[in-house]
Amino acid sequence: MNAAGHHDEEVLGKAYDARLVGRMAEHVRPQARLIAASVLLLFVVMGAQLLQPYLIKLLIDDHILAGEARGVTALALLYLLALTVELLARYAQIYSMELTGQNVIHRLRGRLFRHLLSLDSAFFDRYPVGRLMTRVTTDIESLADLFSSGVVSLLGDSVKLLAIVGILWWLDWRLACVTFAISPVLFLLSYAFRGRIRQAYRDVRRRIARMNAYLQETISGMLLVQLFRRQETSRREFGAINEDHRDADLRSVVYESAFSAIIELVGTVAAALILWYGGGQILRGALTFGTLVAFLEYTARFFGPIRDLSGFYAVLQAAMASLERIVALLDERPAIVATSAEAPPGRARGRIEFEGVRFAYRQGEEVLHGIGLRAEPGERVAIVGATGSGKTTLVKLLIRLYDPAAGVIRIDGRDIRSLPLPFLRRQVGVVLQDHFLFAGSIASNLGFSDVSLSRESLQSAARAVHADRFIERLPGGYDAEVRERGGNLSTGQKQLLSFARILAADPAVLVLDEATSSVDTETELQIQDALQRLLKGRTSLVIAHRLSTIVGADRILVMHHGRIVEEGTHRALIERRGIYHRLYQLQFDTDGTASGPAAHAPPEVAP
Repeated sequence: MNAAGHHDEEVLGKAYDARLVGRMAEHVRPQARLIAASVLLLFVVMGAQLLQPYLIKLLIDDHILAGEARGVTALALLYLLALTVELLARYAQIYSMELTGQNVIHRLRGRLFRHLLSLDSAFFDRYPVGRLMTRVTTDIESLADLFSSGVVSLLGDSVKLLAIVGILWWLDWRLACVTFAISPVLFLLSYAFRGRIRQAYRDVRRRIARMNAYLQETISGMLLVQLFRRQETSRREFGAINEDHRDADLRSVVYESAFSAIIELVGTVAAALILWYGGGQILRGALTFGTLVAFLEYTARFFGPIRDLSGFYAVLQAAMASLERIVALLDERPAIVATSAEAPPGRARGRIEFEGVRFAYRQGEEVLHGIGLRAEPGERVAIVGATGSGKTTLVKLLIRLYDPAAGVIRIDGRDIRSLPLPFLRRQVGVVLQDHFLFAGSIASNLGFSDVSLSRESLQSAARAVHADRFIERLPGGYDAEVRERGGNLSTGQKQLLSFARILAADPAVLVLDEATSSVDTETELQIQDALQRLLKGRTSLVIAHRLSTIVGADRILVMHHGRIVEEGTHRALIERRGIYHRLYQLQFDTDGTASGPAAHAPPEVAP
């Protein structure tokens, strides 16, 4: 595991992309009323803000300097009213805008997760989990930042700038010229810093994606990290990524802080120029003191939107890049498409047929070569072969995690591609070697296939595989906590729960893919005893390396390099003295020579 080897995600894209904004619009349109209310409130806030300096001007020029006490109270109350309106309207505007943003993000995140659930296995083979986590979390949050920073505020700041410019020209055009004389410098600095802030923000985002990927992989593989004593190495690798992220974040802080400080400096210089020129104008009687104070107030309000608009550009650019990645993910189309055909009535009989099936995970590297097999309803068929011979691939094709490149797979005479996916996967139950349990309770894991299953059904399934013995000893019994991936249960307990879970689903076809490979002898005997009764009436495909688990099967298929090379009962294949015979020798003949099936055959038990 190498920190440098993780997928980096370059933040690319334009600062504004109309195509992406159009895709985003479908999630924004339902919030049109909230957006309209936010815009209206924003103009109320802006009006109240811009009224306040003018009221101060009137108070100074018409009352304080004129010595006219009448009307001071009214102006003070009007100022207080404007301030109150501003505060209340600002609260309502921010809340409505945040509510809009959260509604949009909620809708988009839900759609993204639903889309991920619809994608096929081949997609997840190509994309690391950490990268997909970044899509659903960090990239979505960058869009939330876009709303919290305020798309509506962008409009408000732009209008406010124009309004302030107009008011300053109306109050005194000469003083306005002095005020705006420094503006070109400000815009040049904004342009220069904008690029640096954008690049710093890109660096931060790329390092966040790298950190997410590294954390996900390390935590998922914590057992191996500890077994191979990689803690110190992993600590150093994560420390390097973490330090790199900190440095990138600090660079963005330096640029943003420097830019903010320059804005403040320019604002201070502008105020000094106003005082210098305006003071001279007052002494010459060409300007009132109230107008000078109003100019200072309006100027203070002028530089804030400029700072906000420059910062908004970086947020907009990051949001567009995140939106581009999200749209690219939403545009992924699953290779396995569920048919709209109606499901056959009732339960499948369980007849399985593979006819001329060919398949390759990668172009030109065929894994299955013209597979043909048939399993009749209720028949128990075992599949054996060396690792990589294609056994598990048969299972993946049967439940349509992948589709064959050629040939056809049928259940009860119907091409599985013509069956609705929910129906197909309800009829075929699979127990894999990796017994994955979800965080929750024992009962929620047993009823994973159908939340409407009764507690009695779950208990019956657990009793059938003898899982009830350890479940009833757990604190809480069927309501006992199951930690992530079943971390608080033994391997054997997880396997028993996996059997009970699939039996609670009651499929017509049962597939066991190395399902008892990690079970101790006593547990295996318990499972064999349960399966002897429970497989009755179900078509079953049993994939196993341990031949003791499949010698009682109705038929045994031997796979070699993606082909079925032998077929028959256990005894017939032993007598044939082919590949199955050699596998049997390797497992049961301690001196390396076969002395016949009678000498070494384990008990004839059903899978």
